[in-house]
Amino acid sequence: MAKKIISITEGRKKLFKIAEELQRPNTYYTFTVDGKPQVVLMSKDEFDSIMETMEILSDPEIMKDLKKADEDFKKGRYSSWEEVRKKLGFEEEPKLVLRDKPKKKYGKKEKRV
Repeated sequence: MAKKIISITEGRKKLFKIAEELQRPNTYYTFTVDGKPQVVLMSKDEFDSIMETMEILSDPEIMKDLKKADEDFKKGRYSSWEEVRKKLGFEEEPKLVLRDKPKKKYGKKEKRV
């Protein structure tokens, strides 16, 4: 995880550069005020991921299901992808199309003349 600690004054001066760096996974900044950590800045995707994880971890029913699934897996009680595919009636390997989200570029706005 790329953790960077800088003063909030320095962060203000480098805001556009920092916003661009934060688009990389596992990157965040801690800003200090008078030398003490006060604020953490991260991308929205990272924040959403952390919030979703916290939501899952705080749900006792989901945690119970996850523990049971882990136990089942360790005991060999699971189905392979081939078995699931046959049960669902797929004759051939389904074609999935995956696409990454476009990467936003942050920068200074150009002045129009």
